[in-house]
Amino acid sequence: MGICKTSYPINSPLYEEEFDSKLNIEIEEIGVLKMSCPASFPLKETFFISHGSPTLSIDESLPARHFLKGFRDKFMNHQKPNSILVISAHWETSEPTVNSIRGRHDTIHDFYGFPKSMYQLKYPAPGSPELAKKVKDALMASGFSTVHEDKKRGLDHGAWVPLMLMYPEADIPVCQLSVLPNRDGTYHYNMGKALASLKDEGVLIIGSGSATHNLRALGSSKNVASWALEFDNWLKDALLSGRHQDVNNYDMKAPHAKVAHPWPEHIYPLHVALGAAGEGVNGELIHHSWDLGALSYASYRFPSLNRSS
Repeated sequence: MGICKTSYPINSPLYEEEFDSKLNIEIEEIGVLKMSCPASFPLKETFFISHGSPTLSIDESLPARHFLKGFRDKFMNHQKPNSILVISAHWETSEPTVNSIRGRHDTIHDFYGFPKSMYQLKYPAPGSPELAKKVKDALMASGFSTVHEDKKRGLDHGAWVPLMLMYPEADIPVCQLSVLPNRDGTYHYNMGKALASLKDEGVLIIGSGSATHNLRALGSSKNVASWALEFDNWLKDALLSGRHQDVNNYDMKAPHAKVAHPWPEHIYPLHVALGAAGEGVNGELIHHSWDLGALSYASYRFPSLNRSS
């Protein structure tokens, strides 16, 4: 960060205009830097959030919306994370990639055909190049040989929609980590294991996907499809009983796996969150609701085994 320099003579009206503009930018950068260094405390849990439809951002009739608005008070004991790492289903890459944004994030409206008001929503949370580097270093130290940094990508709706409800002030530094649809559940679970130590630095790790995600099967029925119920119940039983290997191999173990997840990107954030919690951890179902006849909003907390009472 440098001093404010302008290209106009001091006695020019344009000098004052440009000076004020650059000064405001530098003040903003200082504010972001201050947000990046709150008091750190260790976190003992990770979370998987089913973010469902993008209409979660505006639809007050969705129970999941109210669950997320109450998340901070109910699950964080009024403690503010040092920073947040979101593994979003809506960022697919061929190799692990973390976004490293200096300043505030752009808001990516990566959905189509929705009400105009949704495209006007912004979530300008600060980025954290420091956290991005820690994520990259932790993955590479655990055998992930190639990890990229993206210095331009903002937050997609898998990140900003839940976060705008959980932390509406947008004052906590955020990084996103991609998912790799060409890999399997175990690969993503091992990514999570590599990142587990970040919890000790006050990093809140959130996997944002969906417990079921078959867009072609969605409808207006209030009755939940039997295949969705069976898969959702299997997943709940496996998570609550700590059957991590079964969850990692859900595509071979779970009923109707290919129907519930024709493509795997919406379940892989779950594997990262589970791996970051630690082996043998039993999950806790913290919210459950349905929408559109087949879209599960099941969300889970994974407390570490050494969680203090």
